[in-house]
Amino acid sequence: MKQTRAAVKKDKAPRGHKISGEYKKKGLILVNTGDGKGKSTAAFGTALRAIGRGYKVAMVQFIKGKWKTGEVEAAKLFGDKFKVFTIGDGFTWDTQNFEQDVKTARKAWAKCLEILRDTEHQVVIFDELNYVMKYNFLPASEIAAALKAKPPLKHVILTGGGAPAEIVDLADLVTEMKCIKHPYQKGIKAQPGIEY
Repeated sequence: MKQTRAAVKKDKAPRGHKISGEYKKKGLILVNTGDGKGKSTAAFGTALRAIGRGYKVAMVQFIKGKWKTGEVEAAKLFGDKFKVFTIGDGFTWDTQNFEQDVKTARKAWAKCLEILRDTEHQVVIFDELNYVMKYNFLPASEIAAALKAKPPLKHVILTGGGAPAEIVDLADLVTEMKCIKHPYQKGIKAQPGIEY
């Protein structure tokens, strides 16, 4: 059935997508960065998708610390399919101690290296690692070297604002979250179940 000119003019859907070549399995490096909300949340969404495909997921949280979050509570419902290691001491404005922040980041990074090299998890999330590099707690060159040496089929997600160029260049997918509007700007505090 041929479309009329009027129907074709109204059709705004993209039609020029090219189908890429042969399917090839590859462990991807994904980076969620930017100043907008949703970087960690997007990683949790990908984790949910991966679990639905039978993968096991592990996450290391660098900064959030003892803060109780809905996403970590939800992850517990998946048992050994989704392990979360919260190693951070809390936000940097809480700690006020650069040396301690570096020490804690080093401890969390050791856990990252452990799960990056294991054969148990197909997807690993290094939550807030971009901030760790931005604040000079760990060098980007060290992180990049480990990512280059990862098992070829392991997927890695890095979250946090300020992803360094070295990591952006290495990544297969980079998404920048941009804040257009935030309830905090109106004095509305973070809402449980929505922001944490």
